[in-house]
Amino acid sequence: MAEFKYEIVKELGVISEGARGWNRELNLVSWNDKPPKYDIRDWAPDHEKMGKGISMTEEEMNSLIELFNSRDEEDSFE
Repeated sequence: MAEFKYEIVKELGVISEGARGWNRELNLVSWNDKPPKYDIRDWAPDHEKMGKGISMTEEEMNSLIELFNSRDEEDSFE
């Protein structure tokens, strides 16, 4: 498997805490020295291990926010 490099440029916050001590987090992450993207994934407490996640550009993140904010009331799980 090819090696990759990452740098957490900014920790934006914890979305949820897992039972194993890992956290689902929103961060700005630079992958392979490329410009940072918004990134949602599970991280070990030391940020040395990670789970699968998704990275989004600023434009994609804005689209996600717009979609979330425009959902119908009946689409909510509450």
